[in-house]
Amino acid sequence: MKPRMNFYQAAPDTIKALNALETHIQSTGLEKSLIELVKIRASQINGCAFCINMHTEDARKRGESEQRIYLLNAWRESPLYTDRERAALAWTESVTLIAETHAPDDVYAQLRAQFSEEETVNLTMLIATINAWNRLAISFRAIHPVKVKASVA
Repeated sequence: MKPRMNFYQAAPDTIKALNALETHIQSTGLEKSLIELVKIRASQINGCAFCINMHTEDARKRGESEQRIYLLNAWRESPLYTDRERAALAWTESVTLIAETHAPDDVYAQLRAQFSEEETVNLTMLIATINAWNRLAISFRAIHPVKVKASVA
């Protein structure tokens, strides 16, 4: 696989606008660990290797445990996530898969039990933003850094 284009170079002002939204979301008061879990989970759903690689590295740098990263795809079956994280992850899945889920009322109620109105909007914008990044990276075939080549068995 090879990249189709460098979208940063092709439309720098557009990417600058998306980066500004990203920067703003980081300053909203949402927990940094929660932000990374949401980014990883949406990227898993979308199958964005570039973003999964980036955000698992970012999560580790911020002190996230390997176990919580590894189990994120099965968060419902693990006791490692808080009620607030569970609400955010359920909302992440619902919003990422919006055409299928239509953001159901029970997931929204679970979310609102843990998040204020402002936090709900900020979290939803976080989810929308990572979905935008995923769509850019996947569409234009962004390649994550490769540190070690796969071994041949």
